[in-house]
Amino acid sequence: MNIFRHSSCSPLRRRLLLGGLAASAMPRLAAAQAVEPLRVVVSILPQKQFVERVAGNAAQVEVLVRPGQSPATYDPTPAQLVELGNAQVYFRIGVPFEANWVPRFQSQFPKLRIVDTRQGIELAPMRGADGQPAASGARDPHIWTSPRLVKRQAQTIRDALIELAPAQREAFEAGYTSYAAELDALDAELRQTLAGKTQRRFMVFHPAWGYLARDYGLEMIPIEVEGKEPSPKALTALIEQARSLGVRVIFVQRQFSRTAAESGARAIGGEVVELNPLEEDFIGQARRAAAAIARGMV
Repeated sequence: MNIFRHSSCSPLRRRLLLGGLAASAMPRLAAAQAVEPLRVVVSILPQKQFVERVAGNAAQVEVLVRPGQSPATYDPTPAQLVELGNAQVYFRIGVPFEANWVPRFQSQFPKLRIVDTRQGIELAPMRGADGQPAASGARDPHIWTSPRLVKRQAQTIRDALIELAPAQREAFEAGYTSYAAELDALDAELRQTLAGKTQRRFMVFHPAWGYLARDYGLEMIPIEVEGKEPSPKALTALIEQARSLGVRVIFVQRQFSRTAAESGARAIGGEVVELNPLEEDFIGQARRAAAAIARGMV
């Protein structure tokens, strides 16, 4: 029955009923008009935290390199290429696989905005076990292992998100401010953790911790440089260097072979300890890595 044609329905009652119907429809209308989260793609897991802390629920983040995979040898899956095609922005960070794939992304997805989070960061040279820059002139890509450099990347992420969704500027600025404060507190904590060590050197298989070492006055001694394991002669020299420095721990990553590290550890009567700079929880893993490095230094 049409209530508005019923003889007992006065004009006033009609207006009240219409008002009530409109009010009940408002939540559904608001939900329908809610802004969809930005579709974001990043290269490695730590970047997921960077974006989510800045954007909150305003971004849906997909990660290309999954746990256990290496950013040096990674190739995107067909499903991930579909994700890229549907994304508004891709945050690259400078890991090796990007050199081959980013030009393809640019060609295949011309509407995809590609933001390089290395902007504003001076990349340090890769260094060998002797502390000298690598002969190739290669630069260290591991800018996600330093709280100070992560803070700079978060700023770049904030600015790109604001350009993509200016209506959410306040939320992005608040997210950045909160995360930057956490990173400043982490920086102070790591300074304290790594302070007071007479021996400031630590040995690693893969040289992922150069920026952390630089920021806190340490010296990283790598076994592998630019993806190349040492020759038997070079490994013997590294073992002698470790003995002379009193090194008793060699740090490794699950993404790389640990054979040379285990051989070196046996030779110096030390141990192999795994660190994972590719964990999603950057703050947690940075805290754990600094504590392990501190324990490993005499």
